[in-house]
Amino acid sequence: MIDEEYVKELEETIAKMIKPLKGIPLKIVIKSLSGFEVLDFDKNDPKDKELLNCLVKALKNAVEAINKEGIDSARPNEAGNAVEFFVKEALTALGCEAETPNTLEGKKKSSGYPDIIFKDQYGRYNYLECKTFNQKDLNSSLRTFYLSPSSNFKITTNAHHLLASFEMERRNGRFYAKGFKLLTLEKIRVNVKNEFNANNKELYREGNILFEYYI
Repeated sequence: MIDEEYVKELEETIAKMIKPLKGIPLKIVIKSLSGFEVLDFDKNDPKDKELLNCLVKALKNAVEAINKEGIDSARPNEAGNAVEFFVKEALTALGCEAETPNTLEGKKKSSGYPDIIFKDQYGRYNYLECKTFNQKDLNSSLRTFYLSPSSNFKITTNAHHLLASFEMERRNGRFYAKGFKLLTLEKIRVNVKNEFNANNKELYREGNILFEYYI
């Protein structure tokens, strides 16, 4: 027997889920998910000034390294993934110990936010996300920044949260860097978009299939 009151409550709950949450400070999201703080970047703080100078030098060196041979990639997003390697190499060369972040379980995980963790010269941890862009899409409303909740999160310490985004162009089948933008993320706001999903076991189970045809 169907509990009509329960079904009604469930329908109302689902209807609320469809409405996306908007304008949530990233600082609050990360503190809620991980328990760790997103540190403010202060351009007037001598330590943060040194961090900025080091990052700018590393990213300029990464651009130079990328452009020696370019990145062989079929799609721009794959070129973006390749950029991460050059950034790690450039930071490490400056003594910043850049590597893939560990999860709460202590294992390195390349997928998901953030891409890189590194120490500055003062021993402070910093997270760095790597992305690519082109000028025509800078004012686009399409989603480009993603952070997914996880029980095995990659954020395990208080840190600055930064983003290096490289403008890429394709020439002769390879991608080259035209320049970059370096952002601090403590002031950005994010939206939450819920989705419903099903796996193949559910999708193709008996009772759903109306007709099959093979040759």
